[in-house]
Amino acid sequence: MRISFIGGGVMAEAMLAGILDAGVASPSDVSIGEPVEDRRTYLAQKYGAPTHAGNSEALKDSDIVILAVKPQSLPEVMADIRGGLDGKQTVVSIMAGIRMETLVEGLGHAAIIRVIPNTPAQIRAGMSVWTASKTVPEAMVAASREILSTVGEELYVADEKLIDMATALMSSGPAYVFLFIEALIDAGVYLGVSRDMSREMVLQMVSGSTRLVAETGRHPAELKDMVTSPGGTTAEALLTFDRGGFRGVVIDAVAAAYEKSLALGGPS
Repeated sequence: MRISFIGGGVMAEAMLAGILDAGVASPSDVSIGEPVEDRRTYLAQKYGAPTHAGNSEALKDSDIVILAVKPQSLPEVMADIRGGLDGKQTVVSIMAGIRMETLVEGLGHAAIIRVIPNTPAQIRAGMSVWTASKTVPEAMVAASREILSTVGEELYVADEKLIDMATALMSSGPAYVFLFIEALIDAGVYLGVSRDMSREMVLQMVSGSTRLVAETGRHPAELKDMVTSPGGTTAEALLTFDRGGFRGVVIDAVAAAYEKSLALGGPS
């Protein structure tokens, strides 16, 4: 399988590393179009894959073309590669908010897969939600699933509207978790715990709590109640969260991210 990347940023590198480590493709089967010279040099030296300043050169002879650029750069990129795609290639977009119809019209190309990944892909612990247009051959659907599996879990959905919802919940989600982790560490420091000790405790607590939900299959509310003794410290903390509107703020934040994802895609 020959794979081209249009854009060589963080998510492209995560996918590239996963693909090579899993043996899905060899470095000689991958090409990268990246305008920044320092980035091209870094990727070529670290992964041994050929890099190109021009996108059209990176497209040649590939089976799958992964669009990994910022949404703001898309019009320029589409103008650059439109006409350079052949009918046998499948385009995989990992751009937030960009609908498949936008890509079909802008690229003049029908075989489109839309993916929303998240940053834990960098350590093979990512989550990718994706869908494919009806014109994508089954072999390319299977190949895309294999690629996404190299960086974590993947979930195929038939309805594209779920991609924007996944963007708000799962793709933006690590930032919400990081913010909560940061606040908890700061809380420990406020109480008088050293920052290193607070960090160690918080990270293990968050990791262990996540595993407990996943491995027991219990509802988070049930597990929360198991921690909460009547009149105890946890009950006092949870009351403070409720008074501050914690749950509502979280829901409002995810809803705002969803609206932004829709806005990035333009009028529907």
